[in-house]
Amino acid sequence: MNYTTITVADQPPLRIITLNRPERRNAMTPAMQQELIAAMEEAAAGGCRVLALTGAGNAFCAGLDLESLQSMQSKPASEHRADAERIARLFRTLYELPMPTIAAVHGPAIAGGTGLAMICDFTLATPTAKFGFTEARIGFVPALVSAFLALEIGDKRSRDLLLTARLFDAAEAHQLGLVNEVVPPDQLAAHVQALAQLLAANSPQSLTATKRLMAAQHKPFLDAAIDLAMQANAQARDTADFREGIAAFLEKRNPVWAK
Repeated sequence: MNYTTITVADQPPLRIITLNRPERRNAMTPAMQQELIAAMEEAAAGGCRVLALTGAGNAFCAGLDLESLQSMQSKPASEHRADAERIARLFRTLYELPMPTIAAVHGPAIAGGTGLAMICDFTLATPTAKFGFTEARIGFVPALVSAFLALEIGDKRSRDLLLTARLFDAAEAHQLGLVNEVVPPDQLAAHVQALAQLLAANSPQSLTATKRLMAAQHKPFLDAAIDLAMQANAQARDTADFREGIAAFLEKRNPVWAK
């Protein structure tokens, strides 16, 4: 398949998907989300042993493209729901892939970008990587990532990150359990390849069965949580705070929230 917003490269036993909008810090558009889903499904169907996600340029992923979000404001509720469903499918597809997954984070991974990085089975980051669930800064709701975050680090620490919308570095992400290892920038690719080799030495049937088992254990929670999250995601787009937050960000000014 020909992709326009991502690239796919094989370095056996590893297949690397690179988010490829460096001029926009790899911010996700609907087209990129669809291509990521297609590339992951293609990897699963083709028997890929280990899948890695990374970003072109200086960023991993800046989250959702805010200009794309702004253009959605005039759309009907059904399209907002469909957009939320696509994002949910992206995260769920990544979470339920049959092969081990690795995120190689060398720069900012913000909002949905943090979501992509943490949902991978393994997250490797350089010391300069930055993370944050910044949706509250623009009047949005970090709905779809919240379910996966709660599974990763629990309710109390999730509330800290989601409600403050603060940025945090790779060292804190490692302390929280969102990053497996912090590695020097010039060693990131080698560490990813070494981890892929370690994983590929194990039984592929065993790895798939283990991932399937762990996903099944959390399925009832995720089914309910993601359904609620899609509703919250779609509803947030119809609020005055969201409209003001997006406008303020794009106009490079401080938002003025409704009283």
